[in-house]
Amino acid sequence: MSTITSIFDLEALARKRLPAVIFDYVLGGAEQQLTLQRNLDDLRALALRQHDMRNVSNRNTAVTMVGDHARIPLAIGPTGLAGLTWANGECEAARAAETFGVPYCLSTMSICSIEDVAQATQQPFWFQLYLMKQHQVNESLIRRAHDAGCSAMVLTLDLHVQGKRWADAKNGLSVPPRLTLSNTLDMLTHIRWLASMAKSKRRTFGNLEGEVKQAKNVAALSEWIEAQFDPSFDLDTVKWVRNLWKRKLILKGIMHVDDARLAADVGADAIIVSNHGGRQLDSAPSSISVLPEIADAVRDRIEVFFDGGIRTGSDIVKALGRGAHSCLSGRAWLYGLAANGSAGVACALKLLEDELNDCMALTGLKDVRDVAAGVVTAQPAL
Repeated sequence: MSTITSIFDLEALARKRLPAVIFDYVLGGAEQQLTLQRNLDDLRALALRQHDMRNVSNRNTAVTMVGDHARIPLAIGPTGLAGLTWANGECEAARAAETFGVPYCLSTMSICSIEDVAQATQQPFWFQLYLMKQHQVNESLIRRAHDAGCSAMVLTLDLHVQGKRWADAKNGLSVPPRLTLSNTLDMLTHIRWLASMAKSKRRTFGNLEGEVKQAKNVAALSEWIEAQFDPSFDLDTVKWVRNLWKRKLILKGIMHVDDARLAADVGADAIIVSNHGGRQLDSAPSSISVLPEIADAVRDRIEVFFDGGIRTGSDIVKALGRGAHSCLSGRAWLYGLAANGSAGVACALKLLEDELNDCMALTGLKDVRDVAAGVVTAQPAL
C-alpha cells in the first residue's frame, strides 16, 4: 500500500477498492449535495490563530464523552451499511476504536448486529437508533442494546422521511445491491472487494433479521424499511425513548437552538449538532455554521457534540473552538475501513490524532478541553 499521509489518501484508496455503487453511497449526499459541500467549505473557511512563545511540550488530547473515555475528542459516528465496504466491517471498526481508545457507535442499519459487535469487543459501545413505526421493533432494539451493555443510545431525530439520494437511486443501491448491467460489470472488476465480501457473516441488515417477517426476503425487507420512517416523530417520542432507556441518551440531528433547549429539558445527556452529513435536507446550513449559537445556548446544561465534515485534526480544533465539547466523524473512518479494514480505521484515527497534536502545538494549546476564545476566527477578507 502506498504511503498514507491524510484522510484524503484513504478516500482515494477506498474509491479504487470499492464498486461505484458502494463508494457513491459512502461519499454522497442528498439531491444536489449542497449541504454536503457546505459542511466541508465552511469548516475550511475558518482560520486558526497561530500563538507562539508558549511551552506546549505537554499536551492533553483526552476527554470524556457522556462518561466514556476518549483518547482524542472524537467518537466513531454511526454509518449504515459499513459492512458492505469490508467484510464484517462494523466489528472490524469497533475493535479498532476499542484498541485506539475512542467510543464506537453502531448504526441500526448496520450489516453486523448488536450482538455481533458485543461479541467482538470488550468495552461498551454506543447504539444509534432509528425509530420505526412498529413500536415493538423499537422496544426490542432498545432492549437488545441494553442487554449487550451499550453505554449510550444515540437517537437520530432527522429521519421523518429519507432524503433523496440521486446517485444511490441511479446505482441501484439496496442490501445487497440491486444488480443492473452497469453495476454488475463494475463489481466484477473489483475482485478484492468481492473476495472480501465472501467472508461476511451476514448479507443484510443484521439488526433487523430477527425483528420482521420480511427479513429473509431482502427486497421485501428494503421496502419495509423505507415505509417505516415515521413523520409523526416529535418531542413525545423522545420522552418515550428517554423513559425506556435508563443509560446515557444522546440526541443526534440538532440544527436549531429551540431543539437544543428541548433536548436539555427532556433529560438528554448530550446532543449532536449534525445535518446527517448532508444526506437528509439539502440546502440546510452547515453544521459548523449553527454550532456557536447552539453551544452558547445549552453547553452549560448538556454536552454538545459536533458532526459534519471532519477530515483533519485541525477540523476538530475548529469545532471545539466554536463551542463543541467533542466531535463525531462518519466518512473519515469509513474511508479507512473501506481501504484496509480494521487497520485502515486505526490509520484514520492516528492521522487525526497526529494532526490534532500538531495543530494544538502551533496554536499554543495545551489542553483540548480549554480552547481559548479567538483561536478559531473567520478568515480575514482580502
